[in-house]
Amino acid sequence: MHVIAHLSDTHIDTGAADAGRSVGRTRAVMAYLNDLPYDLDAVLVTGDVADHATPDEYAAARELLASRHPVLACPGNHDERAAYREHFLGEAPSTAPVDLVHATDRFVLALCDTSVPGEHYGRLADETLARLADTLAATPPTVPVLIAFHHPPVPLHTPYVDGIRQRDEHRLAELAARHPNVTAFLAGHAHTPAATTFAGRPLLVAPGVVSTLRLPWEHRNGPDHHVHRDLPPSVAFHVLDDTGRLTTHYRPVPLGDG
Repeated sequence: MHVIAHLSDTHIDTGAADAGRSVGRTRAVMAYLNDLPYDLDAVLVTGDVADHATPDEYAAARELLASRHPVLACPGNHDERAAYREHFLGEAPSTAPVDLVHATDRFVLALCDTSVPGEHYGRLADETLARLADTLAATPPTVPVLIAFHHPPVPLHTPYVDGIRQRDEHRLAELAARHPNVTAFLAGHAHTPAATTFAGRPLLVAPGVVSTLRLPWEHRNGPDHHVHRDLPPSVAFHVLDDTGRLTTHYRPVPLGDG
């Protein structure tokens, strides 16, 4: 049994009047994961690590997301590639897509950068799609592959998010169709736990750490009603068994006094 904890949208903000809020919520989630009596195979963070992509935010995020478990992250639309590389990853700054492959003999986790510089919608760059194609071609057909990114590639029936979802998703669907061992797609961006399908596979969306999106039938019209800031943060646990079957559990994380 292999277990991946999945969180998203920490939106670390060190400059706001309530800067301690995003920090405190992220700290609570990571404390919960670090205190588990089980060694996780990975902790996956699907984007919007920082809120304004400043060096201070990434420095804080790097400290907050440190874990005894392997931590794997990809950018979101609030992140900026060069600053993300330099101040979060500790690499030379570059505007190239930030893609990552975590390969084991039991499963492969491919993290794909769907951020589009200067935009809030998402799209897989040609080089990201080519890199993913190479990863899939190199993976034995008996090894499950999980593909992770920030922007969901299908509507979730949440207008605020659907307008800035992943575009040109047919290219990803066509690639996945050639590889039956693609087991699931994992996303963030929506600030709500959700489960649907894409390209005939499960699409599993992590809750937001910093806030929860109210669904259209849960709020009145108005700019201040679509985000719930008081619900506790949550994480998803993706469990991959020895047959390649995937099960997902969503778990709220209590907020302590600190």
